[in-house]
This record gives sequence, structure tokens and C-alpha cells, in this order.
Amino acid sequence: MATIKDIANRLGVSVSTVSKGLNGASDISEQLRQTVLDTAVEMGYTPKQMRTRATKKLCIFIENMDYETSEQFGYDIILGFKQAAYPAHYSVTVMPVTPAFQESEKYDVYMLKNGYVGAFFVGFALKDAWLAQLSGTSIPTTLFDNYIRKNPNVSYIGTDNFEGIDYAIEHLIALGHRKIALLNGSAHSMITEQRRQAYIESMNAHDLEISEKWMPYGYYVAAAAKDHVANLLSLGATAIVCGNDLLASGAIDECRAHGYRVPEDVSIIGFDDIPISAQLNPPLTTVRQDRIELGKCGFFALHSLINHVSVSKNLLRPQLIIRNSTAPVRK
Repeated sequence: MATIKDIANRLGVSVSTVSKGLNGASDISEQLRQTVLDTAVEMGYTPKQMRTRATKKLCIFIENMDYETSEQFGYDIILGFKQAAYPAHYSVTVMPVTPAFQESEKYDVYMLKNGYVGAFFVGFALKDAWLAQLSGTSIPTTLFDNYIRKNPNVSYIGTDNFEGIDYAIEHLIALGHRKIALLNGSAHSMITEQRRQAYIESMNAHDLEISEKWMPYGYYVAAAAKDHVANLLSLGATAIVCGNDLLASGAIDECRAHGYRVPEDVSIIGFDDIPISAQLNPPLTTVRQDRIELGKCGFFALHSLINHVSVSKNLLRPQLIIRNSTAPVRK
């Protein structure tokens, strides 16, 4: 493990200069301070307070996800994480980040500079700059719905998408549906691809016809349904499984706009069971992710990494919530 003296020798400066750079002293230049931090990360330096865990600071980094009110998807995830962290005497900071911020600030440097001993990533995309940096990080880091291979310091938590999609398909088959479409979320998302593959496997397992035309990519917003639902109806779909509940709410509206009744003519299933699902007309059948438990799971996985227990994946089981947006196929 690198020491302050090792960093000083590498840079050709005094130990006191390195100490000032690591502790944010004002009497050295910002450029030198950044050089010290970059070198410390490169050499694998860990401050004493982080090694002894005297400082128990965690950060939740959140991107592309609403979380400020109880109606929003990220709210319960953050709440669950905080509920689990509190008895263990960790302080938790929630920090929204943008792609531009990730380009301007290296992840390990930011963590070292701010004294965080671990982080939980929520809402990130595979193309984000910080995810690319995680393959080599030594900072304990847990990701919601993203996965980094072969780094013992990084873990992944989420819900079993394969089981969840299979629950939805089996429910529709029991209602007599055979022409089942998948209205998916954004391309180049790990979760989108998992749900697409889960749909393909489930349809194949039940000897049902599948086609690229039956599984378009959209976005995880209601308005995206307008681009695809009419085409799925024209192909004869009697049921549509949606990548999330917002897409499903848009699909219900689009079915009505084209003269189709839900569920009499078309059955719709969502994914997530966010609070609005039960308030839709009709109330939405959906695959529930227990977001409080996901948040707690995020903390437990991160706490394990901090204590040198190398957790790879931790998946929670989904639950099918049957409401009034699904019905037997029309004869």
C-alpha cells in the first residue's frame, strides 16, 4: 500500500506538500493539489481515516432518475439505503451527477478528495464516464442495475428480470394470449437488454412466435408508447409487456386513441409497480420491484465490500401484481 512518502518521492516534492494536497490546504496551487490527488489514486493510496473506518461517509450518486418525492422511482431506493446505513452509523450524502461532471472529475479522485469510503450508483448508463473507470477502482462501489466484471471492489444489485418477465408471460398465456409483444426501454441499457433476452427465452420456452417487429426499443417515458403501440396493434398483438410502468401508462392511452379497450381488446403489463400503477384506469398489472429492499440491499452489498467481502451480484425476487389491465384474450 502506498504511503505519503511514496507519493512525495514519485512527484519529487516534500511529504508536507503531499499532505497539504490530500487535505485541501489553501497554500498550494490547485494544479499541484490535483496532481497529488491523481498520483495518490494511481498508486493506490488510502488515507488512514479510511483504513480505520473512523470516517464513515458514503455517497449515493444518482443520474437520470427522479427521487425527491414518494411518487418517484428513486425515492424508496434512497430511503431504504439510508434506513440500513443509519444503525451502522454511516452518514449518507445524496449527490446528483451529470455526464459533464463525470468528464471533468475522476471518480477515485473525487472519493479520495471528499473522504468517502464507498458509493452507491443509481440510474447510470453503460456509456457514462465513471462506469468506464470502475473496472480499475479500489473504492468499494455498488451499482444498481449495472455490472462491472472482474473487479472485487464493485458489486451489482437489482431485481431478477428473467424471473419477472417470465411471470408476466406466464400470466398472459394462462389468459389465452399467444400474440404477446414487448415494448422495451432505451437501447444500450443493461436492464433493457436483460428484459429483452428474458422475453425471448420465455416466449421460446412456451413455443410462441417472436419477431424483431414484436419487441421495439423505446424510452422509459409514457410518450414513447406513441411511436410503437399502433404498429404492435396492427401486427395483431393481444397483449403488450412494457419495460416499465410509465411506458405501460402510455400504452394504455395509445390503445384507447386507436379504438382498443384495455383489457377487453388488449392486455397491458408494466414493470416496477410505482405508486401511480394502482391509480391508472384501469389499475395496472405489473411486476413489482421492492425498492425499499433494493436500497437496503445496496447498503448491505456496499458494507460487505468495505469489510473486504467481495460480493459480485445480489438479485431480489420480483412479484407479479395482478390488477385490471389484463384479461382473457378476446375470442
